[in-house]
Amino acid sequence: MSKITRLSLAMAAILSIAIAPVSAQEAPATPEAEPEAGLQVSGFVDAYYQHSFTNSVFPTSFTPNNNSFSLGMANLVLSREGKVGFVADLAVGPRAEAANGYAGSALSFIKQLYVSYAASDALTFTLGNFSTHVGYEVIDSKTNINYSTSYMFSYGPFFHTGVKANLALSDKWGAMVGVFNDTDTKIDVVSGKHLGAQLSYTGDQLSAYLNYLGGRVSDLSDISPETMAHQIDLTASFQASDAFALGLNATTKRVLPDGADAASWSGLALYAKYAFNDVFTLGLRGEHIRDADGLILGVADEKINSLTVSGNIHLGALTVIPEFRLDSGLENSFYSLSGDGLKQASGMLLAVVYSF
Repeated sequence: MSKITRLSLAMAAILSIAIAPVSAQEAPATPEAEPEAGLQVSGFVDAYYQHSFTNSVFPTSFTPNNNSFSLGMANLVLSREGKVGFVADLAVGPRAEAANGYAGSALSFIKQLYVSYAASDALTFTLGNFSTHVGYEVIDSKTNINYSTSYMFSYGPFFHTGVKANLALSDKWGAMVGVFNDTDTKIDVVSGKHLGAQLSYTGDQLSAYLNYLGGRVSDLSDISPETMAHQIDLTASFQASDAFALGLNATTKRVLPDGADAASWSGLALYAKYAFNDVFTLGLRGEHIRDADGLILGVADEKINSLTVSGNIHLGALTVIPEFRLDSGLENSFYSLSGDGLKQASGMLLAVVYSF
């Protein structure tokens, strides 16, 4: 059975489940019952062309092809809000397979799939597969100001499978705690569970989220020790005016193998965007990575500076994104060109994103 056939059957099954409650609500509601929201449908499709001036693509997610027209993702989201809600977030394409995992399986079509239950106005439980709470950027290209992704996003978690509780502490403060399977898996493999948590503040101009994720990343075996990992992450955004906004992401991850020295990496990224008018928005991202132990770059004592400049040209539902990017390795050569190390990589890409 082809991937397209499997996706069609999955979408048909989800639609049959989702639409049935809508028909049931055609009957008059009792005075005590609150009407549920209808079925919502949204999504996007994207594609890009990338050209590297150094013939070496950036080692971050979703843009692996140089000097080539490349497909991104076709995304369809079915959702329903209410006391009991659900999200079926389905996607196909190279970007989807890299984000969702399980290539060659029907699980590769699932970006998110969860059910939520609002126990009260302040407390909501969610069970299933959902995007991570860690980090500033997201998988969906329609949401990010830059089309290419940061190192912190690429080497951080993409999604979790488990259960979480969101609690509104006040109008501006909130908290989340969750218990998850192995990070970026839909089926648990390593023994034990991961713990996730978040403390959030949402004001009129400033929003900030302090995040935690920790748990066992490998069991004791003949070839590896039992290993724990802990990540602390801070994201913030400041809406200075209707046109100008700033963003921040700071993260550090520490890996602790039993009986061996701990290793860690950390990063800091600053974001800025300015809307000149309804048609054109300019986005900037500056990122600094420290990877003393070679955990994500494979080269010890490495530091990276990365600068990305992206235009967002809005033509109705279509967004055209011309982008320039320059990455520099400050200590060692972490790019490879025909076996020769490079300390710097630069390139341009042109992406199109259609949202509905």
